[in-house]
Amino acid sequence: MTLPRCPKCQSEFTYEDGALYICPECAHEWNKAGGDEPAEEARVWKDAFGNLLADGDSVTLVKDLKLKGSSAVIKVGTKVKNIRLVEGDHDIDCKIEGFGAMQLKSEFVKKS
Repeated sequence: MTLPRCPKCQSEFTYEDGALYICPECAHEWNKAGGDEPAEEARVWKDAFGNLLADGDSVTLVKDLKLKGSSAVIKVGTKVKNIRLVEGDHDIDCKIEGFGAMQLKSEFVKKS
């Protein structure tokens, strides 16, 4: 019995895992029965209090943050305008007045 090729990258190295076929090259998963693909969940960003964040929001820091490689500290209550949400550990790209461009973790901010 041969397994089907990956519908995304056409790799022949697919394998079975329960009710799914999986491609090790592009990590695509699809149902053996066909048709219904697992729905890809949209990433949701939340602040320290569980409020949903979106691109362009303004946030306020809820904790003093030390800058890596510097003795400077960004104080609690510092307001950050026009954030941009990105994938990764530090999921907020922003510019902070007096400090410049940096990345923050959403767990250390609250929506303003």
